[in-house]
Amino acid sequence: MNINEIAKLAGVSRATVSRYLNDGYVSGEKRERIREVIERTGYKPSAQAQMLRTKRTKLIGVIIPKINSDAVGRMVAGIGEALNRHGFMMILANTSNDIREELKYLSLFKDNQVDGVIFIGTVFTKKHKELLKEYKVPVVILGQRLPGFSCVYQDDYRAAKELMDKMLPSASQVGYLGVTQKDEAAGHSRKKGFEEALKKCQCSCPPEWHREVAFSMEAAYEQAKDLFQEAPDIDTVFCATDTIAAGAITLLREKGKRIPEDVQLAGFGDTAMGKVLTPKLTTVHFYYKRSGIEAADMLIEHLTSGETVCREVKMGFEIVEEGSVRTR
Repeated sequence: MNINEIAKLAGVSRATVSRYLNDGYVSGEKRERIREVIERTGYKPSAQAQMLRTKRTKLIGVIIPKINSDAVGRMVAGIGEALNRHGFMMILANTSNDIREELKYLSLFKDNQVDGVIFIGTVFTKKHKELLKEYKVPVVILGQRLPGFSCVYQDDYRAAKELMDKMLPSASQVGYLGVTQKDEAAGHSRKKGFEEALKKCQCSCPPEWHREVAFSMEAAYEQAKDLFQEAPDIDTVFCATDTIAAGAITLLREKGKRIPEDVQLAGFGDTAMGKVLTPKLTTVHFYYKRSGIEAADMLIEHLTSGETVCREVKMGFEIVEEGSVRTR
């Protein structure tokens, strides 16, 4: 079965079938006849032939920082759902938070046949930006804002500020467990929101009560241990992720601290881990799956329209109030 036979059975021209297969304009009646013939015969167009005609591979490169992240998993699920809807497939590249791996995959996708790239990055170096500017195919940045590129990102600053606004009325001494400031979203923006909220209250949180933590429960445990050795009377802790909060809770339990009576704390991510802690963790819920869908739809729109104007989408959030924060 080939395109000429499909055209004959449907009673249309070969050109009409070709337009149908390549998402061109075909009248409703003819479109329905072609669809019926294709379904009845089980015809599948040659992928190679389609690629030659359209210059498209129907492949999208998706670069992720780590595969075992709840947030990343939800974003990838959203990307996959949207790409499937548009008839595209993804090539997933896991970099394990290694900048060299990110640069390697950016170079690989730049020089190989993908129709576009979705990049879930955390730290953008000068080399990252240079590689991205060399791209001839559309790129969408997910999870961060990068000027000059289409982006879908979370409102980390406002989420951190509103989260602290809920904890500060019953706080006196505050500790901070954050991540590297090179990370624009989870690091810089969340800390900025945290600090903005502190300006309104009389709470104490000197710089020596700030700790920078790697993205792991073990690292959070060690930094929380160091923090409470220095300031044992801290009664409120801001945690940049749910994973960090879980590490801090482990330390607090060992020290015999009651949560939230002695120490209240909250995280970000609304992960499954936070829901099984005792008490359940107050956290920020970001619409990660929806943001993945938005990023994929944005990329497909760039591909189909040929537009080069950059777009930015800042996603909303909600604060999930559970038992790890004191009530007023």
